[in-house]
Amino acid sequence: MTQARSRIVPPADRGYAPDAEDLAALDAWFRRYDAYAAAGDVAGTADMALFPLNTVTDDSSGEGSARQLDREEYLRVMGGALGDPGDLTMNSTRTPYLLTPGLAVVFTEAEFTVDGRSQRVRYADVLVRTGGEWRFQTMVQGGWGDQAA
Repeated sequence: MTQARSRIVPPADRGYAPDAEDLAALDAWFRRYDAYAAAGDVAGTADMALFPLNTVTDDSSGEGSARQLDREEYLRVMGGALGDPGDLTMNSTRTPYLLTPGLAVVFTEAEFTVDGRSQRVRYADVLVRTGGEWRFQTMVQGGWGDQAA
């Protein structure tokens, strides 16, 4: 007896290649986000998100975790990280990968200097274009798990 099988086939990859306008729009989006972050304007950064927001991290033992934040929780969590920026400077190098005109994964290598103390970080964001605007929907960065517990 033959069993019927169903198969899900992913859509064909159209091989999307962003143009200069696509890249400029992402660059402008990140400049705006960075300006809010540098000013400690957590509500401004929240206005740029698509909630619920996914966060992915790990802790000092290497145990990974993921959770979703609504706007209120995001404001609380990020308020602790951005709320009092002190003497903050940020230098970032971003590498965007546009999967389609409306989906992007952006890898960032950055150096943050707060009150004269510097640290390097790497993280990734997933951005979704909705309503004609980019919104960040997923934040991925190691090392936040101990603080979230």
